[in-house]
Amino acid sequence: MAKIWDKGFDANKRVEDFTVGKDRELDLRLAKHDIVGSLAHIKMLVEIGLLKPEEEKALQSELRHILEEVEEGSFTLDDDAEDIHSQIEAILTERLGEMGKKIHSGRSRNDQVLVDLKLFLKEEILQIKEEVIQLFSLLQSLSEKYKEVLLPGYTHGQIAMPSSFGLWLGAFAESLVDDMQTLAAAWHVANQNPLGSAAGYGSSFPLNREMTTRELGFATMNYNVIAAQMGRGKTERILAQSMANIGSTLNKLAADNCMYLSGNYGFISYPDELTTGSSIMPHKKNPDVWELIRAHSNRLQSLPNEITLMTTNMPHGYHRDYQLIKEVLFPALETLHTLLQMSHFMLEHLSVNGDILSDPRYDYLFTVEEVNRRVLEGLPFREAYKQVGEEVQKGTFHSEKSVHHTHQGSIGNLCSKEIRMKMEKASECIN
Repeated sequence: MAKIWDKGFDANKRVEDFTVGKDRELDLRLAKHDIVGSLAHIKMLVEIGLLKPEEEKALQSELRHILEEVEEGSFTLDDDAEDIHSQIEAILTERLGEMGKKIHSGRSRNDQVLVDLKLFLKEEILQIKEEVIQLFSLLQSLSEKYKEVLLPGYTHGQIAMPSSFGLWLGAFAESLVDDMQTLAAAWHVANQNPLGSAAGYGSSFPLNREMTTRELGFATMNYNVIAAQMGRGKTERILAQSMANIGSTLNKLAADNCMYLSGNYGFISYPDELTTGSSIMPHKKNPDVWELIRAHSNRLQSLPNEITLMTTNMPHGYHRDYQLIKEVLFPALETLHTLLQMSHFMLEHLSVNGDILSDPRYDYLFTVEEVNRRVLEGLPFREAYKQVGEEVQKGTFHSEKSVHHTHQGSIGNLCSKEIRMKMEKASECIN
């Protein structure tokens, strides 16, 4: 297959292999979006007189046939195809003759790949949104289910104050709201049409960019054609930061699960089939799933920095460096989908220990509750603090193991409804 940029000489095979890299296999992920972009583009070419209606009809028919092959999984890139764009143009030319070559008028592979990526990333963001909402809803459901079950809270890794499973699980639900806010920001950046920017400096053809923006379902366009090209790397980096934020939430959720499942805590349990054993210790129930979620989440948190370092120190305009972003972003997206789904799967099988605080090691967990009780009876806080401290030192401290928290967001007032409303508002613009 001749390269669409062919100038009459062959590229050195070693150079070609190096520059193409993994682009061909990764481009298969973009095939559907490349075809959708081409369908919108040729419709616009008819409107401005660069294609005849009968040519558009033939091209649309063949593009939709190729799209069917993509959706069926039978579409492949030829061994000598450089990328998805050249492959589709070559197929059209093979099946329709010279007409197939006309689809590139007014475009560059630079704005083609930008369109493909933005359509692809919008689709990925929608899937992430749904997975986050599903996990959020489960966390809220478990939070309400176990809101009366107390467990110790820790600061500095030391026993601190009373908490509850409702408070703990609800915290991760609300943390996902923050993550959804940043996902919405990534959505707004991706939801802009770069088509028509060509190689980054526009075109002398009278392109109707408003038409392709509507056809492709973008909310608006990247108006300045240079700014459109500068979005390469920026869009991915902003999404990567959102993915890292979700990774941070999942990392802490996984770390807590690993800790709470250990024999020294014994706060939670999972069915045997969801844990693993030891090759020599028959009593072990290892939290391998949560450990791997914890590790993969850490890798996600490195993603923004990796993309930043790939895309820094470059003047405006396209550079081949951007090609490498797909090699880290695409697998990371797959990882995030898996982590959200596996976290949901594990939590569906969570069991909690309802009798944690009967252990005498938690006798001092309620010292602050006792200090506050005495303050409510009229004792100055410092005096109440001193009294309770002295009782702890003498070993005479005793307190009722119960809490009476009523303020918003506390053990007795989880504000689940309000948090759910925050999530609905954060996610409603991603559509």
